[in-house]
Amino acid sequence: MGTMTHTAGRIAFGAAVDVALASVRKNREEGVIKLVDLMERYMSNEQIDLDYDKVRAMFADKDCTLNKYMNRIIDEVDPHVLKTTALNLGFEAFFHGTKTIRKMREVHQCNIPWLILMDPTSACNLHCTGCWAAEYGNRLNLSFEEMDSVVTQGKELGTYFYMFTGGEPLVRKADLIKLCEKHNDCAFLAFTNGTLVDEAFCKQMKKVGNLYLAISLEGFAEVNDLRRGAGVYGKVMNAMRLLKQYGLIFGNSICYTSKNCKTVTSDEFVDLLIQSGSRYAMYFHYMPVGNDASVDLLPTMEQREYMLHRVREIRNMSHGKGLFTFDFQNDGEFVGGCIAGGRNYFHINANGDAEPCVFIHYSGANIRENTLLECLKQPLFMAYRDNQPFNNNHLRPCPMLENPEILQRMVKESGAKSTDLQSPESVEHLCEKCHEYAQKWAPEADRLWNTCNHFHSSYENYKEENCHQMSKML
Repeated sequence: MGTMTHTAGRIAFGAAVDVALASVRKNREEGVIKLVDLMERYMSNEQIDLDYDKVRAMFADKDCTLNKYMNRIIDEVDPHVLKTTALNLGFEAFFHGTKTIRKMREVHQCNIPWLILMDPTSACNLHCTGCWAAEYGNRLNLSFEEMDSVVTQGKELGTYFYMFTGGEPLVRKADLIKLCEKHNDCAFLAFTNGTLVDEAFCKQMKKVGNLYLAISLEGFAEVNDLRRGAGVYGKVMNAMRLLKQYGLIFGNSICYTSKNCKTVTSDEFVDLLIQSGSRYAMYFHYMPVGNDASVDLLPTMEQREYMLHRVREIRNMSHGKGLFTFDFQNDGEFVGGCIAGGRNYFHINANGDAEPCVFIHYSGANIRENTLLECLKQPLFMAYRDNQPFNNNHLRPCPMLENPEILQRMVKESGAKSTDLQSPESVEHLCEKCHEYAQKWAPEADRLWNTCNHFHSSYENYKEENCHQMSKML
């Protein structure tokens, strides 16, 4: 009965999306308002801190960034991709999935994630400085059957959003497309260096409609190629040109360090992304993971605070740049701190190890030996659940970077082992690199948290199982 109701709900939602998109083609403003009405109708019982009337007013204001952002999407994204996104990311992941996840958290008394990251392979055609994947070696792979099993089990728990990391996941693009076809009710996103994107792949992406990309970029040609290799910047620009031409949804993944934080948030750089068709940019704080990692690349305290304000300035949907940006270290207030350990996501490496985070290479469970639920109930993940949030100041969310003593304790008490098969790193060695940074950032973060009403009110209004606090970012 539940499956029938779910299927009927998806069909009804799809029909409503068709009506709204048809309206968009006739009268842009009325059609967009119908899409907002549709969202409100389906999400009215959910814990979303979103003022729908304010959103309607923003869409109606032709000078508003949100109006321009939405118009670009409607003008440039393929209609099939748009509808599939509304169905899979909207109806399945946000609406149906979130409800199921809440029930399953109660039933199983453990963290159930909203999204799962997988490494289809550890192989990569590049070797970039500061990449977490470089620590695993280059001969590991998850089979199609293993990835298929993760998605099948995940959907039973309410997880309808899957991301691929690596290595370079597009080394396995045939299997990724096959997964998208089989699980055509899910949304998939691949973090990629972009060098393997070609016209044939764009045509496949357009056909399935449920695969998005986040293309790595750390600056303009000179800086980017210094880290990634000669000629890579040109290949990335070509990949974005093709993706835009085929009406596909993509964004960028940006690792910021002490060397590039001003460049990757400059007006010139952000404008380049927007003009190239990018819809979002995920900013990742550099993490000193691996025995040979350099602490010199850690941002200074002034740079960290600059990134905090600048990323919010870019994404402001009233008068910002028109690129949806988020920063996993500085946006903790919107999701209640650390989201790892299965709370909202976790990572499966190319050896099958279930790790709490892409940056935390320790585990006590493997998908080749354990069910997904057993992985989520492993001692390390349960320690995450018991200790989250790791700090009541959500500008200090991470148990490694800002609270290193906590990660050290959890790994030791849970008996988790290093999953780095090339050069295993002790948790003591990893956390030692973070102690000085954590001590310096603590007073700055506390000053910001305690003096800024925005941070305080956001924390006070936070609800533990609300997956949608990101909507506050508008």
